[in-house]
Amino acid sequence: MATQQETTLRPTPAVPLPGVEMDESRAGREGHDLPPELGPQPISVVEGRTFMFSDQIGDVPPGTIGGLVNSDTRLVSHWVLTINGARFLSLRSGTVNHYSAEFFLTNPELPDLPPNTIGLRRRRLLGDVFHEHLELQSFAGQPVHVQLRLETGTDFADLFEMKHVVRERTTIVRDHAPAESRLAYRYQNEDFQVETVISAHPSADRVEGDDLVWELDLAPDSRWSCDIEIPLNFDVQEIRPGRRRFPLPAGTNDPVNAWLSQAPTVESDSFILEKTIETSRRDLIALRIATRAGEREIMLPAAGLPWFLTLFGRDTLITAYQTIAAGQALSRGVLLALAAYQGSTREDFRDEEPGKILHEVRSGELTRLGEKPHNPYYGTIDATPLWLILLSEYYCWTQDDELVRALRSNAMAALDWIDRYGDRDGDGYLEYQTRSPQGLGNQCWRDSWDGVQFADGSLPVLPIATCETQGYVYDAKIRMAELAEGPLNDPALASRLRSEAALLRQRFNNDFWIDERGGYYAIGLDGDKRKIDSLTSNIGHLLWSGIVPEDRARLVANQLMSDAMFSGWGVRTLSTKDRGYNPIGYHRGTVWPHDNSIIATGLARYGFRDEANRITMALLQAARFSDFRLPEAFSGYPRDFGSFPVPYPTACSPQAWATGAPIQCLRAMLGLRPEAGRVVADPYIPDEIGHVTVRRFNAFGALWELEAVGTKSSVRLSKEEPPSEAAARAAFGRL
Repeated sequence: MATQQETTLRPTPAVPLPGVEMDESRAGREGHDLPPELGPQPISVVEGRTFMFSDQIGDVPPGTIGGLVNSDTRLVSHWVLTINGARFLSLRSGTVNHYSAEFFLTNPELPDLPPNTIGLRRRRLLGDVFHEHLELQSFAGQPVHVQLRLETGTDFADLFEMKHVVRERTTIVRDHAPAESRLAYRYQNEDFQVETVISAHPSADRVEGDDLVWELDLAPDSRWSCDIEIPLNFDVQEIRPGRRRFPLPAGTNDPVNAWLSQAPTVESDSFILEKTIETSRRDLIALRIATRAGEREIMLPAAGLPWFLTLFGRDTLITAYQTIAAGQALSRGVLLALAAYQGSTREDFRDEEPGKILHEVRSGELTRLGEKPHNPYYGTIDATPLWLILLSEYYCWTQDDELVRALRSNAMAALDWIDRYGDRDGDGYLEYQTRSPQGLGNQCWRDSWDGVQFADGSLPVLPIATCETQGYVYDAKIRMAELAEGPLNDPALASRLRSEAALLRQRFNNDFWIDERGGYYAIGLDGDKRKIDSLTSNIGHLLWSGIVPEDRARLVANQLMSDAMFSGWGVRTLSTKDRGYNPIGYHRGTVWPHDNSIIATGLARYGFRDEANRITMALLQAARFSDFRLPEAFSGYPRDFGSFPVPYPTACSPQAWATGAPIQCLRAMLGLRPEAGRVVADPYIPDEIGHVTVRRFNAFGALWELEAVGTKSSVRLSKEEPPSEAAARAAFGRL
């Protein structure tokens, strides 16, 4: 490894982590400095990179975090419907599917209008436009006059601003057309242009400022309806959604149901397992992004709602890995999309280096004008080896020689980045330190400012080499050696990579192991090569990668399942015995479902099936308390502390790698893996789950079925024919 010192990069001195400005995109996940919330259960609809976030009434009061957001820009920041000057009351509201919601409302007690006199059904959907349908009915015994007013407004905030302070844009131009009942807002800053156009049918009786006003005379039992639309813009690469209007199709004619009818299904004696997997299937549809990589149409998962509806490196790669046993379309899309953005030069502001896989892409005003480094931003240490791991896993499930060979140059560039740029000082380890004034301080998956710390709570100095990243590199090199022996037909490369992986494994186990506290791996080495001695869930990732020797695997498993680490709902990110532990600290004691799915997979790899199942069952039981959806993270309080898992305050939900966690845990339980062109299973199913049947999962271009109970299983080709690529694209496009 030290022979790579011919690189033009020079080792940078160790610097204190607190001195690095944290990227606001991540600060917003953890910070409690968000603008006012929208109530305990906000309602969101989402389509691609567009979402509408409102309260239970369907309103977006000004000054809150809500609104209509398209491609990282808020098109609507004020959206409040009133009757005779008062807001409606909510009877019930909720999402129908990811792109539509319904709100059933009534009037409060008002002068000359008793309560519950007017009923309003407010329906909302996203497609190629934002569409809201209002249907009002009078239940009065005599004619009544009501004034309906829709208050509107926009600040054209960048998504980053929505989570903190929105700058005042004094150059927003209003170009309203009262006679046409159309409101138009336009804004330009250099080459960044955006507009919001609101139209209503039937037309409002008048426009007052930025409000649409209807004066309605309603006979007993009469009805009145109105449709309101806002056009949406889509970038060149994003595939425009299909046209959607009310009434929506019912039953199997609904495009979501049609797509789900072609997707894999899970049946089980366990209602919890069935419901959680079904929720994950639907959430994956909600989080998908349809885009293009060159001439190819692809789909890939966005990281999470509401703040992360964009392409990420680490999040997107792990989600694709978690779900690859169900089908490989997401993985293919992720590999191609990230390859298209692979770093090609050294650019400090964006932490870009040749061969590096990106961290995050944004397209809002602050990014477009160069105030933010997200076009794209490359500040991640682990996305590059994870891309190589996914490439290998994709090949294992598809035997797609053509794609692997097409991505050979990307794979070689990624390997070169690991050795030349990722290893900053030639010590053989991948380490991170931002060069950007707006870069992330921590660039592993624990990327909050205090996500990596010593057992006494003090913070390490940069650069940092985290343990799980070295495991990813080890796994990536072993896997790339296998591809070199196979479709890449490069025996010399295979031999070199195997030698490098073996040396890394040996050195890692010497340098990162700590004998104290029963034996465990340090979370990392800091800039002074000191072992960062906190006990974290990252050690479970080492089992997943296979870098742990057999004689230490039991010690690692015992640590993970100890009372200090396992809360009863899952493995905590940090031991309760470490000074920095906080059950509601973002990476300092919370439970992350994606983290636990990786740990469960690693435990199963080393034969600790009971421990893996214990984690899986804990996650499934936790999902019961959140409508069978696992959030990004939940608090690390012990299970006997309360009757249910305590939510983390600002967790994304749905969030991609949390959505993929139940699918990955089920795969670990089933022992499902591809092997020489066929699918094999080695199940270890607990009595609480009972019988499991998986239908229509894809591998090697064919559909398969699996039945399993206990330690017995049957895997066979399905009698169903897989849909053609054109049919699959058509079904997907209608979504």
